[in-house]
Amino acid sequence: MERGFEHSGAWIIALFVIVIASWLLYKYMAPKTWREWAGAGLIQAFIIALYAEMYGFPLTIYLMVRFLGLDSGSGDLNANLWSTLVGVGETGMMISMIVGYILLFGGFGIFIQGWRQLYRAKEEDRLATDGLYGLVRHPQYTGLFIGLFGEGVIHWPTIFSVGLFPVIVIAYVLLAKREEKKVIEEFGEEYLQYKRNVPAFLPAKGQWKQFLQRSGNAPDKPD
Repeated sequence: MERGFEHSGAWIIALFVIVIASWLLYKYMAPKTWREWAGAGLIQAFIIALYAEMYGFPLTIYLMVRFLGLDSGSGDLNANLWSTLVGVGETGMMISMIVGYILLFGGFGIFIQGWRQLYRAKEEDRLATDGLYGLVRHPQYTGLFIGLFGEGVIHWPTIFSVGLFPVIVIAYVLLAKREEKKVIEEFGEEYLQYKRNVPAFLPAKGQWKQFLQRSGNAPDKPD
């Protein structure tokens, strides 16, 4: 590698972003059981690995250059993996950044709205079936998956973020199943009927637009 990476070596920024992202994670995930802590720990590792490479040292690019000959004298080497692989330099990085941030903030909005609706349902001692919960049973996890995919796979893919993403998805799918068993114990047939009618993580075909609209801050409309 004959030139440095403009986005590397900013360890203060990396630390700042990791701390803020981790604070938001534990504030809204609020893990209680060991399984919840394990899931949150995976996301914590995802965050640290992602931003340590984004602002610190581009380990993924280094390893691919060192062992796979990624550079090959093309002159398009960049700290962002997608822009390097596609060979369009800063243009590719800008495209991946825009798409990644759209998914990140969109996913975060879905996550927060789902959290708000679930919190309100718990305060009213009822089953959450309105708003986002009228279209999927676990909108918080849907938002989490979208956000992590956007930031760690589209915007700034690394060996660790790409490798951890499916592990995180599997961990939260299993966690969702365990959570549903507890909800069935509390609400019985009401939840079983809800479960039969509403998909777990992805809205039915033709409902994505409605799902995204409900992720905003507008008051929920009755189903």
